[in-house]
Amino acid sequence: MTGTTTGHDGLRVLAVANQKGGVGKTTTAINLGTALAAIGEKVLVVDLDPQGNASTGLGIDEAARTISTFDVLMLEASLSQAALPTEVPNLYVVPANTDLVGLESEILHEQNRNFRLRDAINALIANQAARPDEPGFTYILIDCPPSLNALTLNAMVAAHSVLVPVQCEFFALEGISQLRATIDGVRNTLNPGLEIHGVVLTMHDARTNLSDEVASEVRRFFGNKVYNTMIPRNVRIAEAPSHGKPILFYDHNCAGSQAYIELASEIIARERQFAAA
Repeated sequence: MTGTTTGHDGLRVLAVANQKGGVGKTTTAINLGTALAAIGEKVLVVDLDPQGNASTGLGIDEAARTISTFDVLMLEASLSQAALPTEVPNLYVVPANTDLVGLESEILHEQNRNFRLRDAINALIANQAARPDEPGFTYILIDCPPSLNALTLNAMVAAHSVLVPVQCEFFALEGISQLRATIDGVRNTLNPGLEIHGVVLTMHDARTNLSDEVASEVRRFFGNKVYNTMIPRNVRIAEAPSHGKPILFYDHNCAGSQAYIELASEIIARERQFAAA
């Protein structure tokens, strides 16, 4: 599969969100971004988590994060100014650091506080449209923090759709109804076009009945929104971030890498369906 699915005026924005921690949000954002870049998309990962794990996982040292998502949301820098190249061709990241912890109190009384990321993305789109001869970003993936706060709200207001990683463990559906209600609330009040793009089952262990039971339960809850591809529990996936590499670069042939390539193919197929609708 080759070629891009979007253009300057068709930049697609996906928020990777779940208020539960440890479900694979950052891993999914990093490796989906890598897989999309590998098939010809130009991808920007926006790290909205104060822990900065997406930045670390893409090899960005803390000392290099001189312009961060905090600066973008404080209106002190543009996404273009903040974007840093990674080792992966066509994959860039706007890094995060602990400055983001104080963002909510900084913008609490600002009237446009929920629209800051959307405005920054619109400015990026306008900038790309003014330079039609330069290859622009075709995908933005927003790695959200594990909470439903102002950062996640900014992501949902800015996004076309939300990708929800769900871990194949006992408490998988805990809080999912709250996340769904939040998405519905944003759609009803701030972003009428927001959709759930899909649900990705992560950390699936084929050796256990529990993983299969949870997968079935999630599929009953979300129906055909659940991707067919399941991301396996895989030691190589867990190791990759400590080396500052996406799993597709760290160990291209492992089961985790192959799963993310399949997931990217599914997402591209859905994107084409959306474009045709």
